[in-house]
Amino acid sequence: MRQLLIALKQSLYDHQLSIWRRGYIKLTTMILNSSTYRVYFMISHFKKSVLFSLVLLALLSANVKANTRIAILDFELSDVTLAPGIPAEIERTGAIKAMLEAELKKAGYIIIPIDLAAQHQANAGFGYLFNHNDVAAALARKAGAEYVLVGRLHKPSFLFAYLMGHLIKANDGGLIENYVVETKGGESRLTLKAVETLTSKIDYNLDKSYSPPPPASKSVYKP
Repeated sequence: MRQLLIALKQSLYDHQLSIWRRGYIKLTTMILNSSTYRVYFMISHFKKSVLFSLVLLALLSANVKANTRIAILDFELSDVTLAPGIPAEIERTGAIKAMLEAELKKAGYIIIPIDLAAQHQANAGFGYLFNHNDVAAALARKAGAEYVLVGRLHKPSFLFAYLMGHLIKANDGGLIENYVVETKGGESRLTLKAVETLTSKIDYNLDKSYSPPPPASKSVYKP
């Protein structure tokens, strides 16, 4: 049903864009021909058409917006620097999941929690869930999620790190997409910007309903 609404919304948008273009051309032609009454009538009709389309698109957008159930597993830290696993990096890695869930919720996604004990039990070792889509999918499916995101913070340098993620279908373990987002430094606001970018990439493959904050935003994640 959600995919049908998305397709309908896009079809309406494309169709209305074509109508607006034709209306603009007609309106321009009438103005050039100096038919005052016909110009007034056309403007009135054009305004009503635009208003109706905007209202309908808004309603469709409200219906399309989410109800998609997604689970986010705890991000693991892959720190290959000369000073691996310092407390600040462990804290940053632990905050990424909550940041990502908060951004997805803004777009209307339903976050499905996965029992931490069950996640630890299914994880046979570092990187196991990241490399075994079928096991991660089984966890998500049991929890009632449609999709699951398995994530990692990979830190090859003190200067930058990468947010990495696998988006997986819960019903069959199929991989939808691999994500890699670079983040520089260790400040919370920079990590949040990387999370916003990751959210945009996930949403692009799913509902296409997320609107990230503008680049000038100085928002800071607060747990």
